[in-house]
Order: sequence, then structure tokens, then C-alpha cells
Amino acid sequence: MRALVTGVAGFIGSTLAERLVADGADVVGIDCFTDYYPRAVKERNLTALQSGPAFRFIESRIQDADLSALLADRTHVFHLAAQAGVRKSWGKDFAVYTTNNIEATQVLLEAARMQRSLERVVYASSSSVYGDLVAIPMREDALPQPVSPYGVSKLAAEQLCYLYYANHQVPTVSLRYFTVYGPRQRPDMGFHKFLRATIEGQPITLFGDGEQTRDFTFVHDAVSATVAAATLGVPGRVYNIGGGSRVSVNQVLEIVGHVARRRPIVSVDAAQKGDMRHTYADTSLARADLRFAPSVTLEQGLAAEYRWLAELLQ
Repeated sequence: MRALVTGVAGFIGSTLAERLVADGADVVGIDCFTDYYPRAVKERNLTALQSGPAFRFIESRIQDADLSALLADRTHVFHLAAQAGVRKSWGKDFAVYTTNNIEATQVLLEAARMQRSLERVVYASSSSVYGDLVAIPMREDALPQPVSPYGVSKLAAEQLCYLYYANHQVPTVSLRYFTVYGPRQRPDMGFHKFLRATIEGQPITLFGDGEQTRDFTFVHDAVSATVAAATLGVPGRVYNIGGGSRVSVNQVLEIVGHVARRRPIVSVDAAQKGDMRHTYADTSLARADLRFAPSVTLEQGLAAEYRWLAELLQ
């Protein structure tokens, strides 16, 4: 496999690239180091990759890269580059999301349609596309009605993937990730914030009553599904990728206390606009097509993230 990974310096992107290299792939990674969180964090994610001969890094926006040259010898594309964050996607910041999530995807797909050697283009979508009106567990054939501008941008990019498949036979496969966590998780994400605050003896801000639930997916399980999608994913299809760990935020805080051996200090604040109340993935299709079988329990995964973060903070 000769892969291009966009957003390679991110949490999932860097973990995926390391897995691909370990599996014997030749990997080109591209990232523009957006300022959503510190550049140093992303550079640290690339340290192991840059020490080996099977990885080459390009610092660029997708829109500014010579994509025809980059894709000329690639067999697979993993498109993980995106502007993250539900809560920051409102107001004037939405332009950042349209640029980095929608426009960048269209530019990449337009270049991909000229390269007939591509076997798969795997797009990292999000459970945020579903919104709050979909039956639980969420199925891929449900009507998506996102409740945040971020979710709208991810759904738009997902639809672009489908139309390039339908009209130009670009072999796209979209994966709707459900709350991925684990080592290297972004500093703005809940588990990272919960664990760091508990380690440092600082209060955790809980938005809402804590009874909102999520289907949490350990990063290595998400990566395994992503790698499988590159060979087993049916072009044109969308797959839910969830860890099967649907629990409330209050239950998460209990597990955080257990793995950290310290009771979290919790401060309650109002629920945030755009935050979905519940998510839970029906992964039947991914199990059938991708042979997806998550193997890491929530407590095991949180313990792994805790160990990584505790070492980082030493």
C-alpha cells in the first residue's frame, strides 16, 4: 500500500500513519498545523514517524498542495484533515469549518477523480452528523439532522464523497467515528480534560446534568476499522465506527476516579449549544463488511490514556 494521510499530525491521523507504516505501507502525510490547539502537540505526534524511511511529511494546506503529484503514485487516501470542535463552530468561526472541512474535501476529491490508480479514498466523518432526532442505536440509513455547524460541515463533506463516487467513480468510503479517545487525544476533548484536571487536582467543568451518553471508541479500534475500510470497505458506503461503550458522562467520571485513584472535583455548568444528548452506534454494517470488532473496554482505554497523559505531565 502507498498511502496519503491528510491531517497526519493529529490524534487519529498520527496513530493511523504509525499503524500503516508498521504494516509495511509507504506513507506520505500532509498537515497544515491549524491553530486549533498548539503546534508543539502535533509535532510531538510525528516524532516516531519521522525517524523512519517509510514516512514522508509535507506541511501544507490541501488547497495549496500539488495534489496531482502527491497522488500520482498513491494507492490509498485516508482523509482525516478537518477543523475539529462542535462548540467553536458557531458564528464567524464557521468560515474556518467551511474552508477546512468542505472546501478542502472537494479539492482533494477533484484531484482524486483524475487518478485511476486509487483503490480507496477513506473519509473520516463523525457521529455529529446524526443530531438528536435519530433512533438509538443510530443506523447509517437514518436521516441525518446535525445540531451543530461542525456536524453540518462533516455531513457536507461526506455527501461530497458520495457524489464523487456516484458521478466519477472515485472509490470513497466514509466512516462515522463515535467519540474517539485514547493516547494523544486532543487537549480540548472531554477525556483529556477530565484526566488532566484530576491528575492536577483541578476542577472538571461538567456541562449539563451528566446524564448525556456517548458511544466511546478507543483510538486503536478506530484505526483498525479505518485500515480495514481501505481494502474491505464497499465504495459509496458509510459505516458507523463505535466502541460499544455507551455510558453517561457521570459514569465516565466514576471510571476516571478509579483509574486515577483520585476523586474528580466536579463543577457543573449549563449545557452547551450543539452538544448532542445521546450517541450510540449500530455497527452491524461495519461488522459485516469490515469485520470490525472493537477489543478495548472503556476502562482499559481510559487507563491507557491516563498513563500516557501522566507521563506527559511529569
